[in-house]
Amino acid sequence: MAKPLKKINRRVFLRETAVITLFGSSGMIGRTAPVWAGERSGKRKLLATPSPMIPPVPAILLTVNGEKDIRDEITVVWTFVINSKPPQVGISVHKQHVALGLIRKHGQFVLNVPTADMAEQFDMVDMNSKKALDKFSLTGLTREKAVKVNAPAIKESPIHVECRVFDEIAVPPVRTMFLADVLATAVHEHVCDENGRLIVASTPFFGMTPGSGEFYTMGKLVGHIGQSLDKDDIKY
Repeated sequence: MAKPLKKINRRVFLRETAVITLFGSSGMIGRTAPVWAGERSGKRKLLATPSPMIPPVPAILLTVNGEKDIRDEITVVWTFVINSKPPQVGISVHKQHVALGLIRKHGQFVLNVPTADMAEQFDMVDMNSKKALDKFSLTGLTREKAVKVNAPAIKESPIHVECRVFDEIAVPPVRTMFLADVLATAVHEHVCDENGRLIVASTPFFGMTPGSGEFYTMGKLVGHIGQSLDKDDIKY
């Protein structure tokens, strides 16, 4: 693996402790972590700067083919689900991302879901969007081929979501949104049961929290989709 970069405090991976939050059981590094006491009637304050504070969001490593002098690219982009039937996702790519032109050219990419032990490598990719020509070498991650799309994938990632673009939307001032069909989802054997249902506790996934710039692991199960109707078979 390449020599680790100097750690940057923009995002801090939070190790699991006994403090339970809505999204994770996490301890704050170098900060005070107040325990939520269920207070819902406190005074509300307006922040000085508007923020897309909608935690959590997926921590995703996108991979796409390179071209000529540009190596295969790994990047971090905002990612969201559009639909489950048919399976469709969306990504938002900044104009400074090397991946923007590559996604446009190839129209195919893979969304690689990382695990908590990959948080440092995730941050290396995020902090070196235009600085490193070969992020596979930079991070020590292993390149492998996708199954249904013409794009690289990351071997260490337990989930690969293989995508093909069907629409592109300019989002001023600096972003482009790509909408894509999911053509295949490939997982490590322990990640899903025999019916293809995700076993969340099987893998230490983590997410990002806009508004704090931190990473949280999955924590205590607090409910499921359909619980108010006594349904337990909805997986989207």
